[in-house]
Amino acid sequence: MKKRFKKSVIVSIFFLLGCYSGFAQKNTAFQKGEELLFKVSYGFFDAAEAKMVVNPEISTINEIPTYKIDVYGQTLGVFKLFYVKDNWGSYLDTARMIPHHSYRHIEEGKYRKHERVTFDHKKKNAHVKLYDRDNQNVIDTKDYKIPAQVQDIVSGFYYLRTIDFKKYKPGDTIHLVGFFDKEIYNVKLIFKKKEWIETSIGKFQSYVLVPEIPKNKLFRGDQPVTVWVSDDKNKIPLRIKAKLMIGSLDMEIMEAKNLRNN
Repeated sequence: MKKRFKKSVIVSIFFLLGCYSGFAQKNTAFQKGEELLFKVSYGFFDAAEAKMVVNPEISTINEIPTYKIDVYGQTLGVFKLFYVKDNWGSYLDTARMIPHHSYRHIEEGKYRKHERVTFDHKKKNAHVKLYDRDNQNVIDTKDYKIPAQVQDIVSGFYYLRTIDFKKYKPGDTIHLVGFFDKEIYNVKLIFKKKEWIETSIGKFQSYVLVPEIPKNKLFRGDQPVTVWVSDDKNKIPLRIKAKLMIGSLDMEIMEAKNLRNN
């Protein structure tokens, strides 16, 4: 259950949605200090919560201004028996919307993983450092070839919000490319339609997006994941629904603070 939860919520949903390989517009959707809180439900249970935070201060990586962005996830209620407390982060170039550095701090039961990745987009290289259980000493390093302008799991999620969806019509396909856990992912994202939805933070006209996912043992159906993104200047991910082999998983916005456009 623990592994299935992790893969469905973090990898198969956030990652498949965020790593668009085209050209983004200038960021007008989010700003420093923004916070988004999501509730994750498994069947009738509130299984977890996820929080996405853009640091209030601009950070510098190799003299390049970046947004420091953190995603926190933890299990709730009865699901605490499967203890998950994760922190995923990225330093996202404020101008080019590409990552320069990313990290993962994973706590799941007794399992621990601490990893840092440095992206060199000119050399098309990702330098990965793996740390020990206490996140003190480097225990392994390796370099991987990556495509130009590749995204990581967190940066891609925010890159998605810079896309001008108005230029797409129902049935159009957006191609996704990203680097995660030593692998390059190429996925297609289909723009299905626009529709109104009710959420805890209000009623929104939204874009409905569906990623094409290869057949696997996690999801059921031909298009098992559906995403709703607000059709406004903030382009907030409002709702995500996933059909799993056993049950279904829903993720919905509960709170939004310090939005760029009010």
